[in-house]
Amino acid sequence: MVSLSPDTHIGSVHLAVSDLMETSAFYADVLGFRMVEDGGVAAFSASGAPPYDLVLHKAPPGAVRGRTAGLYHFAILLPARTHLAAVLRHLIDAQAPIEGASDHAVSEAVYLHDPEGNGIEIYADRPRERWPARAGQLEMTTKALDLDDLFRAGTGSWEGMPPGTRIGHIHLRVNDLTRAEAFYAGLLGFDVMVRGYPGALFLAAGGYHHHIGLNTWAGAGAPPPPPDAAGLRFFTLQLDDQDEVNRLTARLSESGVVPKAEGAGFFVRDPSSNGILITSHPPC
Repeated sequence: MVSLSPDTHIGSVHLAVSDLMETSAFYADVLGFRMVEDGGVAAFSASGAPPYDLVLHKAPPGAVRGRTAGLYHFAILLPARTHLAAVLRHLIDAQAPIEGASDHAVSEAVYLHDPEGNGIEIYADRPRERWPARAGQLEMTTKALDLDDLFRAGTGSWEGMPPGTRIGHIHLRVNDLTRAEAFYAGLLGFDVMVRGYPGALFLAAGGYHHHIGLNTWAGAGAPPPPPDAAGLRFFTLQLDDQDEVNRLTARLSESGVVPKAEGAGFFVRDPSSNGILITSHPPC
């Protein structure tokens, strides 16, 4: 099995939304990203300049959602725990719809949804040397986040998403974990990091706790979303260099998964029809 470069990471997440104005305002005014609008597309990053972390596209009229494969959540990685404390204080003050706060042993996280129901995790990693592991597998947990301890970590004022913020991972709903593992581990080259969650699997490159989360919590055999659905359009898998992109796309082609050239990369869909743009260029 071929593993991906340890520098592999998730680039940008592209969503189709029905109300571009309302959803854009949420990411700018509530979450504190800087926004650039161009031709009916809204792009967001901590600086307001490329590379962009999130891109919103206008969904077609009548776009719907259902219990299908697709986005479970995308995860915004903050540079430090102090930033997570500041973000959480701000979200509470803004009366944002916080839905959970968890200690995963490897990280601490806050969960919410945007106005269109797209799941969001905002998190900070613990130092890698403190990540618990056993028999070659990380031991991620889901415990209540110690809010008092977190708030003691940071008292800085809120000034929007801090420099260095980026997409840390993406968590997808799939219709079959075995097929999904064969694609993400067997073909793409991610390493399985955690198997301990019922109905879920977590994979990564370079020993990270996870770049890709997969679950069948919408039901095994859940259908793919229709082409004009609101929600995830695709996410960017950013590889180390163009040679690695070429090797991966050749491997996919040999397996019968034909990548389609698109812009500076190649577009493929996983077995549940989740879209992936494979590239070595920063997301834009």
